[in-house]
Amino acid sequence: MSTQIYDTDICIVGSGAVGKAAALGFAQAGLRVSLLSAGGAPTLVAPAAPVVPVSADWDVRVYALNHVAHDLLSSLKVWDALDLSRVAPVTAMQVHGGAEVDAGKLGFDAYGAHANELAWIVEDKNLNQALDTALRFAQNLTQVQGRAKQLVQEADSAHIVLEDGSILRAALVVGADGAQSWVRGACDIGLDYRSYNQQGVVTNFECEKPHHGVARQWFVQEQGIIALLPLPGNRVSLVWSAPDALAQTLMSEPLSALIERLMPYCAEALGALRPVLPEAIRAFPLKLIRPHSAIAQRVALIGDAAHVVHPLAGHGMNLGFADVRDLLKTIKERETHRDCGDARLLERYQRARKEEVLLMQLTTDGLARLFESDLTPLRLIRDFGLNLLDKLPVIKGKLIAHAMGK
Repeated sequence: MSTQIYDTDICIVGSGAVGKAAALGFAQAGLRVSLLSAGGAPTLVAPAAPVVPVSADWDVRVYALNHVAHDLLSSLKVWDALDLSRVAPVTAMQVHGGAEVDAGKLGFDAYGAHANELAWIVEDKNLNQALDTALRFAQNLTQVQGRAKQLVQEADSAHIVLEDGSILRAALVVGADGAQSWVRGACDIGLDYRSYNQQGVVTNFECEKPHHGVARQWFVQEQGIIALLPLPGNRVSLVWSAPDALAQTLMSEPLSALIERLMPYCAEALGALRPVLPEAIRAFPLKLIRPHSAIAQRVALIGDAAHVVHPLAGHGMNLGFADVRDLLKTIKERETHRDCGDARLLERYQRARKEEVLLMQLTTDGLARLFESDLTPLRLIRDFGLNLLDKLPVIKGKLIAHAMGK
């Protein structure tokens, strides 16, 4: 049997939201794209698969998408394909140093940022379904399922050999295959890794009082970081960055016990909480991953393959969408004599992303370290700093603009 060869301009490895958005962007720019997702025996993905409605159950994995993500998804004609009745705008954010009355507090609101929204809370399944719908109608796009075995980088192209011998050949390979990226490993790109010894515990609740579109966050020292994000209706999504031992307890006890733990923080603002039925709770490990490079010969990394940060600011997905935006821009604006994988183009992409990614890594890592300490002098400094920032409109405005992606 002859070897199946897929020849395209760009081959994207990984079928998460960031990889799908990149595939759409390049295909809509007129480039030939192959999108490789992990699977068993290599097969072409049927382009006319039926659209399955988003189920009535609420996904416990949600993203706080900023204006960069919104603008990118809008340009790809994906935003309006979302089930917008399940998307909650964030109109304000409150950050607390703890549950105590005298704890430091910092507040942001959309009005102060001259915007209608600071961000939007979107369920994982809602986002991916909208992307899948758009992919089915994309021209110049070949979706392939299979397992990659070898990456070969040559002067004028790169190709991926699948387990059955099929070959995906392209001018550029884009690694969008997550924190444990196969592409990054195949390129022998080194990385700095550190576990936070925390789990992100996520679930959803109904709340007695309206949340008014406010995202709330508490830094509670040895108990980690608690965030309650607004969902449509009187619902909120919990993201608790909890130390490993506490996370195991939270996962093993009934949700009624978890609600009792949350009451000192949110009872006044949200009233009583009750689980969203059917009850669901998940946890995922939190870590910092800093690859030594986001590029290699004929290869670019995006999303979690290029950087993993602490979720306290909710910007992991936003960084990935910003990667897509900048890689798209770099390749669209290339000189006519350069192909998509030209080394100078990849250097431009890496320079474009370096400052924002480094700033987010330093900020989230620094805050996670600062707020996990329960030393009294540090706690007093933290509370003073939050209260001071809240009274400095110029600096606060810059923080809001950065958080919005502006």
